[in-house]
Amino acid sequence: MKIKKTLFPIAAATGLAMASGAAFAQQQGVSKDEIRIGTIQDLSGPLAGFGKQARNGMQLAVDELNEQGSVQGRKLKLYVEDSGYDPKKAVLAAQKLVNQDKIFIMAGHIGTAQNMAAMPVQFEKNVINFFPITAAREMYDPFHKLKYSFAATYYDQIRLALPKMIKDKGAKKVCTIYQDDEFGLEVQRGAEAGLKAAGMELTEKTSYKRGATDFSSQVAKMKAAGCDLVVLGTIIRETIGTVGEARKTGFNPTFLGSSAAYTDLIHKLGGKPMDGIYATMTVQNPYTDEQAQNIRFWANKYKTKFNEDPTVFSVYGYSIIQDFIQAANKAGPNLTTDSFVKAMDGITFEPDMFGSPKMTFSATKRLGNDQSRLSQIVDGKWKVVSDYVAP
Repeated sequence: MKIKKTLFPIAAATGLAMASGAAFAQQQGVSKDEIRIGTIQDLSGPLAGFGKQARNGMQLAVDELNEQGSVQGRKLKLYVEDSGYDPKKAVLAAQKLVNQDKIFIMAGHIGTAQNMAAMPVQFEKNVINFFPITAAREMYDPFHKLKYSFAATYYDQIRLALPKMIKDKGAKKVCTIYQDDEFGLEVQRGAEAGLKAAGMELTEKTSYKRGATDFSSQVAKMKAAGCDLVVLGTIIRETIGTVGEARKTGFNPTFLGSSAAYTDLIHKLGGKPMDGIYATMTVQNPYTDEQAQNIRFWANKYKTKFNEDPTVFSVYGYSIIQDFIQAANKAGPNLTTDSFVKAMDGITFEPDMFGSPKMTFSATKRLGNDQSRLSQIVDGKWKVVSDYVAP
């Protein structure tokens, strides 16, 4: 996920010639003066914290563009639907955005199972799935010309981080707790692959249903197995619930989560018991009271607009729109699905102020970045504790 190195890039129109009205009529979601962007977020379910932040980040980037310039003479309009983190609702949301709101592109849709349910609806109408907020392999594999993913996969994140973590901690028994869906299974498979590389196998694995709130039986199972390192295929409240229950029962293994658990909500809602847990990540959480001046400036602008601190998911939303702007400008004045795909083939998004690695795409490469690094909660804040690890 990349933004240009200027803090608030102005995507000014670069083409003088405009396509004919007939061309606009042929391309859904693009008119002479507007581009319609759709997004599906969880605004009412277990990931509502993430979804609202991602939506706000996207809206901030859209508003900046519309105030400061345009994409080839066109303003952006953001259409937002709520899935409640339910794949069935995601299908209905996609149908509304694609068929009723006539969006040009789907950007930053949150959730693995939700994206997999919605993509067929989009692809039937030639609507691109651009940078979904999930690190599942299915977001780019199998190949489809309308799929673009920005995030190092959950599978690779855990597969690469785990062997080093085992060595550093001297771990002998590794277990996993994971959400019983496509997201959780990707984390679990990454753990198995990482253990295989270390010449080990999982000592115990236990799962929970999406939306679960009680993790006492899963924690008891892992404690009884003597686990000294636990891989978390969990998100917000499941991470807090699992770690909190473990601390309460005197079970204190090393906890390693994926980027799905990398959010300030873990330490804000979970408090002191969350200290010490690790998670893989690609983008730093933008704390308002530290880090570089340009991040503080951006964070305070966000806080002024939405009356809350930004988070890493705010950054995801913001940067996804910034990347869309760059690619849409590259596509030229006659913006179509085909011209956008052509623009993405060979595009590079440079490292941004939030610490992301460079992203590259081609006609056959639809995952922009395959690197991640480790952070740990220390004294109630995430601290970067490793360099990027490439496969």
